[in-house]
Amino acid sequence: MTLPIALTTVPAHRSTGAALLALAIGLFIVAFLVVPVATVIYVAFTEKGSGGFTLVNFLDFARTDLFVRSFWNSIYVSAMTVLWSSAFALPLAYLTTRFEFRGAGLVQTLGFLPLIMPPFVGAVAMQLLFGRNGTVNLLLDEYFDFKIGFMEGLNGVIFLQAIHYFPFILINLSAALRNIDRSMEEAAQNLGSHGLRLFRRIAFPLALPGYVAGASLVFVKVFDDVASPLLLNVKEMLAPQAYLRITSIGIDDPMGYVISVVLIAIAVVTMWGSAQVLKGKDYATTQRGGGGLARRPLTGRQSILAYALVLLILALVLAPHVGLLLLSFATVWSFSPLPDGYTLAHYARVLGDSSVYITNTLLYSGLAAAIDVALGGAIAYLVLRTHLPGRSMLDWGAGAALAVPGVVLGIGYLRAFYGVELPDGTPLAALWIMIVLAIAIRRLPYALRAAYAALQQISVSLEEAAENLGATPFRTVRRIVIPLMTGGLLAGFVTSFATAAVELSAVLMLVQSNSDAPLSYGLYVLMQTPAGRGAGAALGVIAVIIVAVCMGLSQLAADRSQRAKGLDL
Repeated sequence: MTLPIALTTVPAHRSTGAALLALAIGLFIVAFLVVPVATVIYVAFTEKGSGGFTLVNFLDFARTDLFVRSFWNSIYVSAMTVLWSSAFALPLAYLTTRFEFRGAGLVQTLGFLPLIMPPFVGAVAMQLLFGRNGTVNLLLDEYFDFKIGFMEGLNGVIFLQAIHYFPFILINLSAALRNIDRSMEEAAQNLGSHGLRLFRRIAFPLALPGYVAGASLVFVKVFDDVASPLLLNVKEMLAPQAYLRITSIGIDDPMGYVISVVLIAIAVVTMWGSAQVLKGKDYATTQRGGGGLARRPLTGRQSILAYALVLLILALVLAPHVGLLLLSFATVWSFSPLPDGYTLAHYARVLGDSSVYITNTLLYSGLAAAIDVALGGAIAYLVLRTHLPGRSMLDWGAGAALAVPGVVLGIGYLRAFYGVELPDGTPLAALWIMIVLAIAIRRLPYALRAAYAALQQISVSLEEAAENLGATPFRTVRRIVIPLMTGGLLAGFVTSFATAAVELSAVLMLVQSNSDAPLSYGLYVLMQTPAGRGAGAALGVIAVIIVAVCMGLSQLAADRSQRAKGLDL
């Protein structure tokens, strides 16, 4: 009897097709990611006028008090946001994973809610609730005769960003805590370690990879945020300075590019530093989430303290959503704990005058997500199913978008493509399709990770069997691979769509007119003036609903895909 032999060589025609596909994807990444970023770096090191290499621009940056102050402000805000995000996330993660805690699932779900609202959307709502003349301070002043500067200057940015970004730490830390072998904690308890000491000496060190992953992501996200500081009237931070230099002085101003290079360098150093923290250490345990202890019950006093802490954190987490909803219905809300009256006029205005923002968002995000799924699926296939030399470079190139701040990419697009004109004289950078491409590049890593996960769960023997039965490589991919990847690809599409719908940093640089503006840009513009904040809040509620629905669909697709794989097995 002859046993079937696995395919170990790649047919020449298949290799040629894969090489052409890899080349096309590589050119796309080079054109719309590498070239804009390289242009920014090139201009930063180029002397204005002569065009020669220089470090003068960076010396000017270091000699300018405004830029130096903005740099340290950004470092301070990012570090303090990580600290406060940790203060919110650690209790929630530990309580819900280590104790018998009623409503643990609800707590985790509510803890993720900030991610469906862009931070800049909640900025005005947070001012109305926690500002100097906001709800909380008006009540404190009336009953206790003092006020707290929650939203004053840099403190306001830290407070807003911590509430928005702490779920990144919560998600990663909760997953890491669940994966720890509980027998390690049981052994520590038998040796007399309990409570905070047990967490500090055993649980947290073993969960450190999850915490570091979340904390580094929070640091980078806060460091390159443009809109939130500007809406809080905080301009002395690096990302806002980069935006203001380019928009006020012009794309020939070298300082905007120098700041952009600093933003890239900080992102890269942060990612590198997070890897170095974990380097050379072993965090493995013998069982993933098994063994040893069951969840511990809380005593009466512990239960009261735990629920009080959780309710306080959740109240802060839900505050931007509540404030935004109230503002969207408010007739007037100023110097009073609650709005003076309520109306539907803001929603009527948004659905009428501002409907173009919603239409553009659906178009741009749909196209960007489709591009991401196509590229992500193709890259995953080339890396996991072919032997092309250098194929890992595609993975690295696509993932590099995570280290490029949105404002830097937007500046790069302006500089690289504004001088390229169409036959009618229109600059290439002024076309709405460039917004789509910038969003697609920014969200490509999300779809790529989903495609990777989906393809890794498909046995290569299924493809080999199809080819042994005479199917061409293209037919095998179309009839076998893609249908089995559908759940993962759909999850990647929805995730890319949802996050693209609220992308602002890159969009802010590329929008040339209101007719081409997406929802995120409309939100930013409306929130700039008191007269537009009601309509902006209504548009923000619509944005939150869109993102929430997309996230729900993504989770549903992932669950269905998982159940389908279970049935196949």
